Amino acid sequence: MPELPDVLLYVEHLTSLLADRRLAAVRVLSPSVLQTWNPPVSTLNGKQVQAVSRIGKRLVWHLEGDYHLVIHPMIAGRFHLRKADAAVARKNTLAVFDLAGDEAGVPSARPAAFAAPRPAARLLLTEASTKKRATMHLVRGAAALEAFRAGGLDVMTAADEAFAAALRRENHTVKRSLTDPRLFDGIGNAYSDEILHRARMSPLKLTRRLTDEEIARLACATRETLSLWIDRLRGKAGDKFPEKVTAFHDEMAVHGRYGKPCPDCGAPVQRIVYADNECNYCAVCQNNGRLLADRAMSRLLRADWPRTLEELEAHRKPPS
Repeated sequence: MPELPDVLLYVEHLTSLLADRRLAAVRVLSPSVLQTWNPPVSTLNGKQVQAVSRIGKRLVWHLEGDYHLVIHPMIAGRFHLRKADAAVARKNTLAVFDLAGDEAGVPSARPAAFAAPRPAARLLLTEASTKKRATMHLVRGAAALEAFRAGGLDVMTAADEAFAAALRRENHTVKRSLTDPRLFDGIGNAYSDEILHRARMSPLKLTRRLTDEEIARLACATRETLSLWIDRLRGKAGDKFPEKVTAFHDEMAVHGRYGKPCPDCGAPVQRIVYADNECNYCAVCQNNGRLLADRAMSRLLRADWPRTLEELEAHRKPPS
């Protein structure tokens, strides 16, 4: 699922693509993606996009007439930029946005770096999954838009005191709290793994047991990790539209790297599997070499569940 660094990248590139530009036509190919019916999506035809922003992991297109198109890509939703006459594959395409070319002589509020005239183009919203989870809402007015705000803290600008207060508001594991949109804005499964590794903190540590020093370290790790990945993703994309947004990167320390060596200590990255997700961590760097209990495996192995990396290695070896 696109998270804060990925969503910011989308905001920047969609701003350069859409700002001060008219939507020639909007077509919804998958009825499940559209969650609102009044106003109808046909209202967007001919409307000018004035700006693009985000609310948490949602992308918001602000259009003339105080209309707002709120798009949540969820796990597998992605944008793809194509030529104006490009064919549309119906299988994974949720919606098609036909973009008018720039009108001659019309001033633009876009950044100077993106000031070159834009030809007509086609933007696709796709979802590479049989589980259709991506959503679009078309609303009108500031009050309707505010309903999408979960209240999470902007970790990039918040003071340490506000970060600590949000973290201690409820007593959960620090992994769960970091990914709770009511507490923190835009952090999901992938970057929370990276944040906790940088902070040298167990994902299962309870938030109300954290010391002031640990919270300060976590706040610093959060800002540093997200800033690092915002810069990395900008560098990778350059001036090209980001076609391959993913939660997995070779440069990540632990997320998606189960069994591979931790870049800091060389120990194999471990994981906890739950529901449709998994939490990746380094037992040495984050938990003094002790393995965290995987609920499913702990239930299966009971007393045989290994507690350390050494016990795990012995458990894996065939009997001599």
